[in-house]
Amino acid sequence: MKTYFQRMGQSLMLPIATLPAAAILVGIGNYLPKGWIFANFLIQGGDVVLNHLALLFAVGLAIGMASNKDGAAAIAGVVAYEVPITMLSPKVLTQIVNIKASHLNAAFSAIDNNVLIGISAGLIAAALYNRFHEVKLPMALSFFSGKRLVPIMAAFVMLVFTAVMYFVWPFLYDAIVLFATSISKMGFVGAALYGFFNRLLIPTGLHHALNSVFWFNVAGINDIGNFWASKGIKGVTGMYEAGFFPIMMFGLPAGAYAIYRNALPERKKETGSLMLAGAFASFFTGVTEPLEFSFMFVAWPLYVLHAVFMGLSLGFAAFMHWTASFSFSGGLVDYLLSFRMPLANQPYMLLVQGLVMAVIYYFGFDFAIKKFDLKTPGREPLTAADEAAVADDATSGDDKYMRQAKKIFAAIGGTANISVINNCTTRLRLQLKDTGKVDQAAVKAAGVPGLNVLDVHNIHIVIGTEVQFVAEALQKLFSGQVSAEPVAAVVDDTATATTATMATPAAEAVPVTTVLQAPATGKLVPISDVDDATFAQKLLGDGYAVEPTNGEIVAPVSGEVTSIFPTKHALGIKTASGLEILLHMGINTVEMNGEPFDLHVESGDQIAAGTAVATVDLAMIKAADKATTMMVVMTNMDQVHDFQLNQTQTVTAGEIVGAAE
Repeated sequence: MKTYFQRMGQSLMLPIATLPAAAILVGIGNYLPKGWIFANFLIQGGDVVLNHLALLFAVGLAIGMASNKDGAAAIAGVVAYEVPITMLSPKVLTQIVNIKASHLNAAFSAIDNNVLIGISAGLIAAALYNRFHEVKLPMALSFFSGKRLVPIMAAFVMLVFTAVMYFVWPFLYDAIVLFATSISKMGFVGAALYGFFNRLLIPTGLHHALNSVFWFNVAGINDIGNFWASKGIKGVTGMYEAGFFPIMMFGLPAGAYAIYRNALPERKKETGSLMLAGAFASFFTGVTEPLEFSFMFVAWPLYVLHAVFMGLSLGFAAFMHWTASFSFSGGLVDYLLSFRMPLANQPYMLLVQGLVMAVIYYFGFDFAIKKFDLKTPGREPLTAADEAAVADDATSGDDKYMRQAKKIFAAIGGTANISVINNCTTRLRLQLKDTGKVDQAAVKAAGVPGLNVLDVHNIHIVIGTEVQFVAEALQKLFSGQVSAEPVAAVVDDTATATTATMATPAAEAVPVTTVLQAPATGKLVPISDVDDATFAQKLLGDGYAVEPTNGEIVAPVSGEVTSIFPTKHALGIKTASGLEILLHMGINTVEMNGEPFDLHVESGDQIAAGTAVATVDLAMIKAADKATTMMVVMTNMDQVHDFQLNQTQTVTAGEIVGAAE
């Protein structure tokens, strides 16, 4: 579960990264005179992104959570989002259930651009992609097999989701509205509670339901509408917006500064650029997501503290009857626009409150980060020994990201110890076979500020805002696209042999030669001797086979299980060096619909050579008058320079029978 939410948080960073640009466009557009065409042009351009945030979440999660981040998952995410959003819209829903719009529950008017539905759609689309993208349909329907099947499945599954949401969504919405109307009767205390829950509900998208009660005419408050229409009580109307200005203009930027100050000196530049972008968007436009999401997942206690401070700000502003309002969000632009409105009451005092909130945020964040050792961007201390750097190998031809990736790759144990490579905004988020095998000193010597071992399988390595490029380089090493030759350490003339040895971590590099093992116990034969013309003529590639004496089948090489045929009779394995292996169990056994095969692995598994992958009922295959030959085929022979096979002999499962280079 921890790994799942880790990947989910990382996947959300792609759509969130688009928000600062949109926020700046809208902010500048609102600051310019309303009659200017250029002002409207900027506002509409920024709104394109901001008004489709839920769709961006759906696409971002669909791609990020998919097993190989394929574009088909993104299409499925769009389909999965559009089905409920369109069908539950008042315009379409009134036609489906044949009732008047006035009789429709108000909850459905808040369904458009709902982040909760966007997140749900993305997660469902990714799950469907992971389950169905390799499914092969019967010949008559083969066009719709594999990746093409995923968006189709998404449409059908989301029809069921839509039907469920038709009954569930009104209860969720009404519950939030009931809660909101209850606290609205509590004066400044209610304003404080509203501010607190407004922040806490942002990850779910239900904060829109909460906001609608206070900001619009859902329960008779209509705080925003009344303020801008000058139809309210001075010092009261606007109480549910005023407290946002001190937070967004001063508090959150000060919190960002605290995060920056707590970063390591050598990582301040990277951390500073991340915090500055988020702080500027918050101050100028009031868009806080870029900043909030930077610590919402990696340091959630800090986000809870942020929610408490938000409640404090709204409650205090309401208590003092300092009022202002916004039409977009609580940034500088809206503050200046509302400053001269008739119902604005001592709005300049919100600036004073903002300065106080800046102090509270800075020292509050600073205390929490240090007291609870929160892993905000750029914060993971180094020891003096860890700071020994390995010089860049300028003659290697690699860029700085690949050089750093090679050092990290070797230090974490190479391909044999890696399961999954992911990254968020600033960190590599890795799943390993055993984090105990990581040479932490060597990782830090690669020029990173530090690392955090979460458990036996999960580790975070802080890189900075350029983490994406290091992650891509690491993925190339893991897949074998780039050779991971050992990185030589540079030491001074006085360094001892022991120091040099420590600086060059003993880790498994991607082998140039791949050792091939027997998939079963029996008679080893070259592929040209099997009783199938396609394999014997090497149309799929060169290889070898074993006529088995028992049904225990093992992996002929180490690598990742890249595919499993629906009929279970064959599976694909890709080695660290990029060699692609097809293990085909029996001849014409595809016609047996998987009945003789009991597989012990799944697609995506990392397996070692000699690992049991299947138990096969040889008697059942023979009874169907089919051959039991177990064939190992190298399907990308253009990557193979030399292939050597032992002479025909009797072998045992897992015995070395040859090599490919």
